[in-house]
Amino acid sequence: MEASLAQAKKLPLLSSILILFLVAMILANLGGNMYGPMMPLYLKELKASIPQIGLFFTLSQIIPLLLQILGGWLSDSIGRLRAIAIGSVFGVFVFVPFILARTWQWLLLGEALGAVTRSLVGPSFDAFIAEHSSEENRAKMFGVTQAIFGIVAVVGPPLGGWLAGSYGFKRMMLVAAFFYILATLIRVGMAREAAKGDKGGKSWKALSFTGLKSNLSSMFGLVFAGGIISWILITDGVRDSSFALSMNLMPVYLQDIGRMSMFQIGWMNSVFGVSMMLMMIPGGWLSDKLSERVVIAMGMALIGAAMLMMVGTPSGLAWMYFASWALAGLGVGLMTPAYQSLISKSVPKELLGTAFGLFSTSLGIISLPAPWIGAQLWAGVNPRFPFMVTGIVVLLSIIPILIKFRLPAKTQEASL
Repeated sequence: MEASLAQAKKLPLLSSILILFLVAMILANLGGNMYGPMMPLYLKELKASIPQIGLFFTLSQIIPLLLQILGGWLSDSIGRLRAIAIGSVFGVFVFVPFILARTWQWLLLGEALGAVTRSLVGPSFDAFIAEHSSEENRAKMFGVTQAIFGIVAVVGPPLGGWLAGSYGFKRMMLVAAFFYILATLIRVGMAREAAKGDKGGKSWKALSFTGLKSNLSSMFGLVFAGGIISWILITDGVRDSSFALSMNLMPVYLQDIGRMSMFQIGWMNSVFGVSMMLMMIPGGWLSDKLSERVVIAMGMALIGAAMLMMVGTPSGLAWMYFASWALAGLGVGLMTPAYQSLISKSVPKELLGTAFGLFSTSLGIISLPAPWIGAQLWAGVNPRFPFMVTGIVVLLSIIPILIKFRLPAKTQEASL
């Protein structure tokens, strides 16, 4: 037993398949991080008003609600790599309406196609990482992989901001599409290798309505049991709604209120990404050493303080906006591996994909009207108000996190 443990410790944390997996994820999400932070400004360039921008992000959340659980179940049934490859093929077509757009409504088609991609790739990514780690180093593994993956948040926004500001949004989208196509080729290749023979020796379940019903029954049983899964959904639903009130309007706020250029906004997102990367590995290590709930609460405190700091920053004082977003990046980096570890430890292994899909869907349902409400608050009260609400709600969420985010005793003992 001791010999096997010593041998396990000598094994590298990242296997060759994980490294290739992360390379593909970085290429795919580099494109997404080039245009994602700039999307509100692209909508504005296409003559969308502030209420219309809020409506766009509300409407763009509807299709993911219909697909996230299905995507998670497909991931559990046909395999993580196969699900990601299928989603990536849909992702290539996302860029067609983005590049050809004449009005802001065209972008809704791109978001609809992107929803198919995210519903297959998102749950599969987290589940794949969880399956390539033990409970003892689960949070550490999430921390390391998320830190590496965080490269996209460092490079993508300033590159996208520079290309959009210098050459226009459509040419920026062409460059983003190029990175995504490279990622798709890698993912399809990995899926074809997986199809030749399951390397892990696991036979994937055949697709059937009975299988879907069984997975959903098991997950909803956990959701309504009143345990940790229930409280994660409740707490995150409220918090996610508060973020949706303001985050989609952030680039417009920085441009109109902060007096920042697109290039500066891109670099501000890059500072966020650097801060997030720096904290991912310490966040995972702290989660394994302390507990996920304590680390999540610490991250929430940093994010809430950052939001209130940003609201109080005078117009034109760029360095304070950068400082507040660096603080928010530290908070996100601290709590992300803890959240992923907590969820993966709270559900059976065979339901990992469904679980991550269900969490995304449930949070989306609760926060669905929030972008539109945030836009109304911007127009009806003042532009700072939605961001102030976000900061206050995030800080208040620390209370239920500390009280209710406790793993069952058996799970805690098994990881010691």
